[in-house]
Amino acid sequence: MTSKAERTKQFIIEKTAPIFNTKGYAGTSLNDMMAVTGLTKGSIYGNFDNKDAVALAAFAYNFRLVIVYIKEEMDKYPSYIDKLLVYPNTYRKYHKLPFLKNGCPVANTSTEADDTHPALKEKVNAAIGYWRNSVEKQLKAGIKSGEINPATNIVEVCGVLTALIQGAVLHAKASGKMQYLNASMDYLENFIKNLKN
Repeated sequence: MTSKAERTKQFIIEKTAPIFNTKGYAGTSLNDMMAVTGLTKGSIYGNFDNKDAVALAAFAYNFRLVIVYIKEEMDKYPSYIDKLLVYPNTYRKYHKLPFLKNGCPVANTSTEADDTHPALKEKVNAAIGYWRNSVEKQLKAGIKSGEINPATNIVEVCGVLTALIQGAVLHAKASGKMQYLNASMDYLENFIKNLKN
């Protein structure tokens, strides 16, 4: 059973996470956090040391929502190619998914934290590492099962998949045009299907 303090902390994270993903670290103010939670400054900072601590927890929460969704989608398919196709299928409709409608938390946070916030940058790098490791596991399992070509360059595939998704989402958000994202996801789908043995 969780304590009242733990429930309050979780409430703050869940309420502020979308704001941080939309406005970023610098753009999210204490007033924003108070407005979405209905709590006072004392209540927020009674549960977190500072804004940094809230931002780090919000990023972790946002990234976890993405991980859980993708894992649940992948679990629907026995084929490793189909599991990998979950990525373009998910990001093609990112604007319709509540936890992605304001963009991918990895892309959003990395553009801001790159030079200004070392702790957030470290979290983003860890998230990208986790993502690449997940793709690598699917590829290795697919090669072992004989479904994916054993000559597949795993580092290349991980790099292309993650970079293409991040770039396509950023481009779609900046331009407001889904045609570029859809074209990129079409390319990624074909790229993944061509890994078949």
